[in-house]
This record gives sequence, C-alpha cells and structure tokens, in this order.
Amino acid sequence: MKQTPTYIKNLLMPSTKPPSARRVWSIDLETVWLPFFTATNAMGDTAIPVDALGSPIRLAYAKDGSVKFSPTGRPVTRVAKPISDSVTLVRQNFVANLMSYAEQVATEKQEDYASQVELARNAGQPIIAHDRAELDKAIQAQLEEAMRQAQEEAVAQAEAQEVVKEPTEPEKELVPA
Repeated sequence: MKQTPTYIKNLLMPSTKPPSARRVWSIDLETVWLPFFTATNAMGDTAIPVDALGSPIRLAYAKDGSVKFSPTGRPVTRVAKPISDSVTLVRQNFVANLMSYAEQVATEKQEDYASQVELARNAGQPIIAHDRAELDKAIQAQLEEAMRQAQEEAVAQAEAQEVVKEPTEPEKELVPA
C-alpha cells in the first residue's frame, strides 16, 4: 500500500454543507440517502422499492393499527423499512471497511503505525493525568460537602432530640380518691 485511497481522504475532508431535515444514521435523508439509493437502483446495485424512495417518511402505527402519537401530541414518523435496512447495511459495511483499512495499514506499515500509536499515547498521558487529578479534587470536594451536610443534619437531629427531652413541667401524680 503506497498511497491512501481517495475515498478515505475524502472522509477526512471538512464539508461546508449545512445540516438539514430528517437524518438517518446522522446523515441527511433527502440530500444524501435518497439520491444515493436512487443512484444505486439506477446502476442495478440495489432494488429498493420505488414507493420507499417516493415516500421515505411514513406514519408510525401502534400494534393495534392506530396512528402513534408522541407525548407532546405530534404524530410519530419513521423511515421506510427498505431504506432503514439499506442504511444499516451501508453502516455495517462502512465499519468493516474502516476496520479493514486500519488493519491493512497496521500490517503493511507496522513501524509507522506503531510510531503513531506511541506518539498518541505519549501525547495523551498529560491530559489523562490532568483529568485524573481534577477528578480526584472534585470527588474530594463532594465527599467533604457530603460530610459537612451529614454533620449539620446530625447536629440538627441532636438538638431536636434535646428539645423533646427537656421536661416542661413535672407530671402530676394521680392519686386515687
């Protein structure tokens, strides 16, 4: 392996497209998934039903067949199952490709890969140490606050019990007549 493939380089390039409507796997349905799956259908690579591409957002139904509503009263929608299933397949393949690429680089360029791992580990050490120290301080402060509150509650309970124990008047003895 001599050069990084273009598709990997493209994954690392910033994009200036603003976020838009409905997302599936954090990717816009209307501007990315629908054109992509329309293209894959046109090329014969997929056979996603045209009704799913034509109406990708569907009402969600309860098991009894009634339309689902959210707690706020809005109707619940879902992505058509063929599109959702295809996105899941793309996602699984994407993850597999990322893992395969990383394994290929780690195998073919062992020294460079090991060097990058060591550089990252060394660069991360001060951050990890700082975060650990800050966490220890925060936990200690929480413990001290909890102890202070517990002592205040104990003092308040002790004072309340002392008030109850203080006799107001000696009880009069009842004498039978």
